[in-house]
Amino acid sequence: MGSLVEEVIANSVLSLARQDRTLAEQVIQGDKPIDDLELSIEEQCMQLLALQQPLAKDLRTVGTILKASTDLERMADQATNIAELTLAIGSSPLIKPLIDIPRMAELARGMVHDSIEAFVREDEQLARDVCQEDEEVDLLYASLFEELVGFLSQGKEGKDAEQIVQLLFTARALERIADHATNISERVVYMITGQVVKLNGF
Repeated sequence: MGSLVEEVIANSVLSLARQDRTLAEQVIQGDKPIDDLELSIEEQCMQLLALQQPLAKDLRTVGTILKASTDLERMADQATNIAELTLAIGSSPLIKPLIDIPRMAELARGMVHDSIEAFVREDEQLARDVCQEDEEVDLLYASLFEELVGFLSQGKEGKDAEQIVQLLFTARALERIADHATNISERVVYMITGQVVKLNGF
């Protein structure tokens, strides 16, 4: 599930950068298999809880899997949103070169990968590192938000103004993906240590 989510994140932004409608449609179609996996994982976890009645760390592990699968499904939804924005922009010339958005996507995708690795390896330090990376994504988002809103204040209107809003939504979706990866990492720390932590300051 994590691998599929990484793929749709990368392809959603790639579809935007290339203005590739076919790839955007593939991202949208790729959401259902991820939804199906979430349901399957939830069903398996419920069976474990009912039949095995896990305790202590085993219980925390099952809880982490349940929460992580939900976060991954929501990341896929955000990637789908980006693909839909790509379709909305269509072939209209992009108002600015895409620099910050691909960088945000690269960071967010890396955070998703590392949060799952931290779970698989039970690596507390890696989980904590993921949470620190969220700050860089937030800074990129804040910078891009300021730049795009600046375009609006210059009197951009019509399709230009509409595209600015679409790019703002794209950046926001990536920022949310990074937040979901942080959520998983915080749950991994809880799974390992038994301590509830909020490592990204929120």
